[in-house]
Amino acid sequence: MLPKWFNKWNQDNPTNIFGPAILVGVAGAAVFIAAMVVSWGNPAQTSSLQTGPRGTGMSVPEFNVVRLAADPTIEDYYTEEPYVPEGGEDLARDIYENVQVLGDLTEDNFNRVMNAITQWVSPEQGCAYCHGDGDLETYGEDTLYTKVVSRRMIQMTQAINEDWDGHVNAVAEVGVNCYTCHRGENVPSDIWFKVSPVNASAAGWSANQNQATSLSQSTSLPSDALEKYLLEGETIAVHSLESREAGVAGVDGYASIQDTERTYSLMNYFSNSLGVNCVFCHNSRAFYDGSQNTPQWGTASLGILMVQELNTDYLVPLQDTYPPERLGPIFADAPKAACKTCHKGYQRPMQGMNVIADWPELATTEAPVYE
Repeated sequence: MLPKWFNKWNQDNPTNIFGPAILVGVAGAAVFIAAMVVSWGNPAQTSSLQTGPRGTGMSVPEFNVVRLAADPTIEDYYTEEPYVPEGGEDLARDIYENVQVLGDLTEDNFNRVMNAITQWVSPEQGCAYCHGDGDLETYGEDTLYTKVVSRRMIQMTQAINEDWDGHVNAVAEVGVNCYTCHRGENVPSDIWFKVSPVNASAAGWSANQNQATSLSQSTSLPSDALEKYLLEGETIAVHSLESREAGVAGVDGYASIQDTERTYSLMNYFSNSLGVNCVFCHNSRAFYDGSQNTPQWGTASLGILMVQELNTDYLVPLQDTYPPERLGPIFADAPKAACKTCHKGYQRPMQGMNVIADWPELATTEAPVYE
């Protein structure tokens, strides 16, 4: 196929063609990768959020491909602008039966909110998820537990927006609504139930740890941190910095080693819930000194108090309302909330989207103000 002179020249001048071929291939691959990096960006490039003085390690690094990627649940978020009342319209409580919340809305806005809750919580089942398969005349009945729970969750959402502004709107007005937790699911992801003791064959402290569970973030740390701190309200603390302390740890004013391990378990949960590290809230040179913490620490502290209130005042009291399949698998306890229930791995839920702008009805227990 090739000229005879070429074949003869190759026979008379043999050489190793594999070395140059490999060199050309490597060079070509390098040029291709460089061109892709220039065109698409470096996939390993990071950006850092500085949380304290430079040179102290107080930064939260994150890969840009992760930081710039949109929360996938945002795409399915439903919203609709309110109908500004002209005055004199009939209210929902006067039109429909048994309207215990949102009764001061006009009919258009009431139905608008009901439709949104359906999209946020039960997009597949529709209105029947709370109201059953009957006609409109039966919608006032409280025969399904889902309707009773939903009513209480509306009240909880209003309380969060009204009473915990310092946490949910610490950076900018964003608020919360049903979608913040549910994301199109009947039951929100990242709720939690009691799981400790995790070792039935052990007693005392050993029964709470050394088993990888979802509540310990798959570590050997104690699995009862959420229960003790976000439900029972125990003091979050670590042991003393002194080598010797008078008295008894955990009794005389300073935390025990066991309490410290439980605190580490909670802090690990916080980090995973928000996708941050310890210095997002704490000063790396003085973890023990609360006065040197970052502003985010104050926001997080309000969040802890808020979650405690949500669990004790709204979620746990619903235990007898839920059917058995909605209760915890071990202790049949009510589902409870924590940081990850809203944040789901992001510093700000839904990456800081304002989810209350179109829903003033969920921002207050009073009559909504439309602008």
